[in-house]
Amino acid sequence: MRLRTLLIWLAVVPTVAMGTQVAVTAERLLDQAEKLRSDVAAAEQVGAPLYTLMIDMQAERTATAARWAGADGSEGELRARRDATDLAAAEFRRLAVDPSRSFVDVTRLLEKLAGHRQRADTRNGSADSTLAYYSDVIGKVIQVYQQEFSHAEDAELAQASRPVVSMLQATEMVAREDTVLALAGPSGDLSYVGYDQFVSALGAQRYLHEALIVPHLTVRDQRAYERVVGSPEWQTKTRIESAVLSGHKDIATGIRLPAETGGWSAAHATFSVQMTTLNIDLARSVLARGEAKADELQAEVAWLIGGSAGGLLAVVIVVVFTTRSVLRRLDDLHERTVTVAEETLPEVVARLQRGQSVDPDALPTVSGDRDEVGRISDAFARAVAVSVDGHRELAAERHGFGLFASGIASRTGNLVSRQLSLTEDLQDTFGHDEALLAELMRADQLTVGMRRQIENLLILAGGEVPDPHTEPMRVADLLREAAAEVEDFRRIERQALDETSVEPSAISQISHLLAELLDNATRFSPPKSKVVIRAELVTDGLSVEIEDRGPRVSPERYEEMNGRLHEAPPYSVLAQNAHRLGLFVVGHLADQLRAKVTLRRSVYGGTSAVVILPRQLLVATDAQAPREIEPQARVLELLPAPAPTLALAAAVPSKPVAPEPAPDPEPAPVPEPVVHTSAGLPSRRTKAPAAVPAAPAAVPVPALVPAPAPAVRPALPERVPQTHIAEQLREPRAQERVVRPDTATPEEVADAWADYEQGTQTVEEELRRDQP
Repeated sequence: MRLRTLLIWLAVVPTVAMGTQVAVTAERLLDQAEKLRSDVAAAEQVGAPLYTLMIDMQAERTATAARWAGADGSEGELRARRDATDLAAAEFRRLAVDPSRSFVDVTRLLEKLAGHRQRADTRNGSADSTLAYYSDVIGKVIQVYQQEFSHAEDAELAQASRPVVSMLQATEMVAREDTVLALAGPSGDLSYVGYDQFVSALGAQRYLHEALIVPHLTVRDQRAYERVVGSPEWQTKTRIESAVLSGHKDIATGIRLPAETGGWSAAHATFSVQMTTLNIDLARSVLARGEAKADELQAEVAWLIGGSAGGLLAVVIVVVFTTRSVLRRLDDLHERTVTVAEETLPEVVARLQRGQSVDPDALPTVSGDRDEVGRISDAFARAVAVSVDGHRELAAERHGFGLFASGIASRTGNLVSRQLSLTEDLQDTFGHDEALLAELMRADQLTVGMRRQIENLLILAGGEVPDPHTEPMRVADLLREAAAEVEDFRRIERQALDETSVEPSAISQISHLLAELLDNATRFSPPKSKVVIRAELVTDGLSVEIEDRGPRVSPERYEEMNGRLHEAPPYSVLAQNAHRLGLFVVGHLADQLRAKVTLRRSVYGGTSAVVILPRQLLVATDAQAPREIEPQARVLELLPAPAPTLALAAAVPSKPVAPEPAPDPEPAPVPEPVVHTSAGLPSRRTKAPAAVPAAPAAVPVPALVPAPAPAVRPALPERVPQTHIAEQLREPRAQERVVRPDTATPEEVADAWADYEQGTQTVEEELRRDQP
């Protein structure tokens, strides 16, 4: 998961959680406000008729008790009270239509009102059972108030509504006292049950006033309550209650009340109205507080939503800016890291490998930032510094090894130059012995190969190929010089143009590159096959193609070898493929010359190596300029070969070469001192131009029998640079080519066959090594 996604989730999760919590809280508050408004509406709609029904039921109960006791005028009072009760009950039934509320219990009890009235009129049963029905209805009304309008969800409203319900219960207790006193009638006699009801009602109403009403009244309601209880009527009520408790008399049928109870009706008619007014005020106060509380809840919801939205917006803004800041810093760190990894560090490593100094400002530095991104940047800077130090040490070790290898190559090259000089002296001294001369030439050729291997070591060590040339060289001469470096040079067929020359500074490098490719082609192809090297101008410069008849190579193998040739491989790859230094040397030389070398399958099934030399290395050739021939190449051209036998002439074919007339003899030249190149390697010894005496033609001999030595010592050709050219290029040109007979001896044929077997074994071994 991306860091951007993690940061977004880091903001989304708390935002969603906070939003969910706000939504749940707002919904709960709105439900509570809606419940309050519903209770207020129900109280305003049903509460008043319900309270009126309770007052009328209390009055009808008292009138029923008086009618049962036979009080004067009680029948008319009872009729009036029943009419009032019927109106209140009808109004209540009309408004109390919500089945989800507890109004249905009151409605069910009201349906029995007519039966109880009839029993009271006929005095069927006892008075206590009839009066108990009215008490049940009134108790159910008080229970509805307690259930529907107590606001249990809100503690503040519940506290405010508690004195209202308690006041209703206290009013009911006083009404029950009034009913009991009315049941006593004019005689003032009560049964024991009636007296117990009076005492219980008196105790209950006093407890309610002292414990549940007065402590929970507000200051304003408490003042109104004190006005009611301080009125003369309430004081009369209290005196009569005390007189009943202390001044009653026991009689045979029950209890006889004192005479003071006669003032109860007048006092009750007054303080009951005051108490009813106080109850209504308390109920309205609770309803008003419920409405205000609902408004507060809605305002709280609005503030909650607004504040939460503002908080969420602030959180989103902070998260967005923080995320952008962190991601911007990380993007900057990523860009700097990529730049250092892809541009700065490779350039620094390349400079260190070239032995150049590195600018410390180009590398990332430790900033010392203490935050996470800064510490990551500092850690990367330390890693880069450690990497650069490692490459610096590795470059120093490689440079030291290069100097060490260059020193060894220089000393070994000096020995090789001395051996070449010794070989030339032996050729000059024993040139009359053709067999010995052939062996000396072969030793000379092996020594030249040793010199090329020493130059390979110098190239891989980071040095340069010694280049003694000061004048441009024709391409044909360059191909001949490259072919002269190969041991099996007779199999090489050259095709080149004369109108193009090569810069003197690149002659040795190009010659060495081509010599490596030619040596590879001759070693990995059948000994009787030809290796063709041709050069021609193309759009990009000079194309040199070397084609052999070697074994098949897979496309994957060509791709691998071309990868080594197109880019100079590191020394780690060189160490793993130490048995194939030729390709590495060619790759290094191609990299120095900015040339492109490509290996591919030829149309003959072998390998074709194509070298594209850039135009910057070419110069136009002056038609009148003398041609320069490397001394070794000229000796190979002018060396006479012994006559072949008929059986072996066809076995080892050689390129037909026209006979070359021998130059006039001149005095022996004075040997020149050994000249050293700029890289510390000695160059081949050269001699001043001198005339060469004519050599007699070789006489054919029978098969497998060496030719006898001539009586007179023949004069050998001298290696004189820039004075001899090949027979094919002499002017005027011959009309027909004279075929020289192949003069290979049996020893040479045996050596060639041994070389073929050795090359075949080498190829098989390398193919087995390449297989997975």
